[in-house]
Amino acid sequence: MASIQKRNDKWQARVRRQGHSPRSKSFASRADAQRWVRQVEQELDRSGLAYDPSQLERTTVADLLTRYRAEITPKKRGWIAEDSRLEVFLREPWVGLPLSRVTPQTFTQFRDRRLTQVSPGTVIRELGLLRAVFELARREWDIPLHENPLARIRKPKAAKGRERRLRPLEQNSLLEAARQARSGWLVHGITLAIETGMRRGELLNIRAEHIDIEKRLLRIPETKTDVPRTIPLTGRALTVLRQLMDEQSDTGERLFPVSANAFQLAWERCRQRAAHAIEGIDDLRFHDR
Repeated sequence: MASIQKRNDKWQARVRRQGHSPRSKSFASRADAQRWVRQVEQELDRSGLAYDPSQLERTTVADLLTRYRAEITPKKRGWIAEDSRLEVFLREPWVGLPLSRVTPQTFTQFRDRRLTQVSPGTVIRELGLLRAVFELARREWDIPLHENPLARIRKPKAAKGRERRLRPLEQNSLLEAARQARSGWLVHGITLAIETGMRRGELLNIRAEHIDIEKRLLRIPETKTDVPRTIPLTGRALTVLRQLMDEQSDTGERLFPVSANAFQLAWERCRQRAAHAIEGIDDLRFHDR
C-alpha cells in the first residue's frame, strides 16, 4: 500500500508492504514522489517472488529463540550465560508475537525498560544476542524477514570500565578467608589469579599438559577472545601449579576439578568471610586484581 501526502512544502511518499519495514521519503514534486513509489514497489515485488507471508504469521519470536537455544547455544563455550539470557527473553510478553508484527519499536521499548533494571553493558549484550538470532533466522533458516528488526536500534552507552584493584590488606584477608574453606583449591585459585591475571574460566581449564615447568610458561588454549596465549609464571605461581599437579590423580584431568558455578559460590562465601575482617571488600569481583 502506498500513499503520497503534501506536508509543508514537500510531498511525502510512503510505501507499506506486509513482511517489510515501511519506507518513506520526501520530494519537491508529486511526480518525483510517484516515480519513487513505483520503483520501491517494483523492488519489493522482485524480492517477494518467493516470499510466503503466512510463514511470518505462523512463526513467533519464541519459536526463533527456542530453536536458537536448542541448536546454537549448546555449541558455545559461554553457553551457560547465553542460556540464561534466552530464558529472560522467553519470559517477555513480546515472545508471543508473530514475526509479521515484530517491529524495531518492539525492542526499543524492551531496551528502555531493561535499562531501568540492569546495567547498560548487560543491555548491550542482550541486544547483540537478539540481533544474532534474527540474523541467523534470515540468512540460514529461510525465514522471509526483509530486514533484521534490531539492525538499526541504537545501543545504550556502555558504562565506564571498572578501576577497582585489590589492595594488600584485602589480599591477606581474602587468602586467610580462603584457607577456612573446606576445600584447598580456592586459595590456590585466588593465588594464581593474583599472580597471573587469569580469569576464572581460564583457571578452571588448566591441565598439566598446558604447563612447561622448565620454561616457566603456561599455555592458555581457550580465552575469552578465542585467541590462545602463553603467559610467564612467577615462582609463586609455579609452586602452586606443582602442588596441584602432585595432588592430581589423573594427569589428563583439569587441575581444578570444580564447576564454574561451584567456584563462584565458594568465592562469594570467601568474600563474605573476608568482609567481617576488612571494610569495603564486599564490592570486590574475582577479576579485580
